[in-house]
Amino acid sequence: MTEVLKGVRVVELGTMITAPLAGMMLADLGADVVKVERPDGGDPFRGFRGGLYSPHFVAFNRNKRSVVLDLQDDAGKAALRALLREADVLIDNYRSGVMDRLGLAAEFIRSEYPRLVWCSITGFGADGPYADRPAYDAVAGALSGLASLMLDPAAPAASGPTIADNITGMYAAYGILGALYEREKTGRGRRIETNMLESSIAFIPDSFSNFTRLQIDNQPRTRVASSQSYAFRCGDGKLLALHLSSPQKFWESLMEVIGRPDLKDDARFATRDARVRNYGLLEKELARIFGSKDRLHWMTVLERADVPFAPVQTIAEVLEDPQINHLGTFYSEDHPTEGQLTLIRRPVLIDGQRDVRSRPPPTLGEHTGTVLAELAATDLERPI
Repeated sequence: MTEVLKGVRVVELGTMITAPLAGMMLADLGADVVKVERPDGGDPFRGFRGGLYSPHFVAFNRNKRSVVLDLQDDAGKAALRALLREADVLIDNYRSGVMDRLGLAAEFIRSEYPRLVWCSITGFGADGPYADRPAYDAVAGALSGLASLMLDPAAPAASGPTIADNITGMYAAYGILGALYEREKTGRGRRIETNMLESSIAFIPDSFSNFTRLQIDNQPRTRVASSQSYAFRCGDGKLLALHLSSPQKFWESLMEVIGRPDLKDDARFATRDARVRNYGLLEKELARIFGSKDRLHWMTVLERADVPFAPVQTIAEVLEDPQINHLGTFYSEDHPTEGQLTLIRRPVLIDGQRDVRSRPPPTLGEHTGTVLAELAATDLERPI
C-alpha cells in the first residue's frame, strides 16, 4: 500500500479551491481528511451547478469525510475543538480575523494543540494594505503579474483554467508536509501560512529573473518565443502543438520533415537566438506549411523524426487517449446517491504504485454521525 500519510488526521475548514485542493492532496496520500462544513449548504462550491454535488465540488474533494458543524454556536465550536484534539493538521482559507472570532486565535491553538500543524491560506497575506480585500483566482493572477503573461493587452479576455487557486493549494500541501516531517523529530507543530499572491509570483520565477537580470519585460509571447513553442491549424482544421526547446537537433529534424532544409541557412532562422528574435516570421512560415496537410500526416512524420509534438486535444479526447488509458489516470466510482463519477488518480507513484483507499467526494454531512461517534468513543477512552 502507498498510503504514506495513513494515521494522519486533517481537519479542513476549506471552501472553493485553495484549502480543499490541499486537503485532497493529503487525502490522496492516505490522510483521513475531515471536511467541516456549515449547515446552510456547506462549501459554496457544492451549489455551483444546482443541487449540493456540483462538478466543481467533486473535482476538489475526493477521499474526504464531510461533517456538518454550526460554528456560530457553542456546541459546534466544542465539537470542532474536540476534532482538533485528535488532529495532526488544520487547514483553513478564511479571511484574516475569522479564526479569532471562532475562538481559535493563534495563541490558543499554540497552547492547546502544541503538536498541531496549522496551515492558513489567504489572498494577500495576514496583514498589509490588501489584507482585507476579497481574493479570487483572477484577482491574484492579475496582481501577481501572472495574467500579464496570458492576456493580449490590445484585446484582453480572461480565459483558461484556475491557476492561482490551484498552485496556492499545492504550496500549502508542500508546507504542511515539511512541517509534519519536522514534527516526527521534534514533536512540535508549526504555523504554516501561504497566500495566493505570493504563490502566483513563485509560480513564474523565470519572468522575474528575466526582468531583474536582463530587463526583459515578459509578454504573452515572450516565453513561447524563447522556448520555440508553436500551435498550428492543420489542413483538416485540427490543431497541433510543437515545442522545439533549445536542442539544435529538433530544429534540424523539423526542417527535414517539412521539406525545407533551406530555412536552416536563412539568416533570420539559422541560430536559436535568431529564431527567438524572428519568432513571428517563422511562425507564419510554418503555419502555411502545416496548413497544407492534415494532422495525422504531420503526427506520423514528426513522431518518426523524434520531434516533440502533440495534438491539441479536447477534454473529451483526453479521456480517450491511449497513453492516458494505459496510465490509468482516470477511474470510475459509484456513489450510493449521486451515481457514477469519473475521478482522477493522484499523479504521484510511490514504489511504482498509487493505490489508496478510494472514497468518492462526500455529500453534505455524510459522515457527521460517524465522526462525532468516534470523538465520543475517544473521550470515553481518555484517562480521567
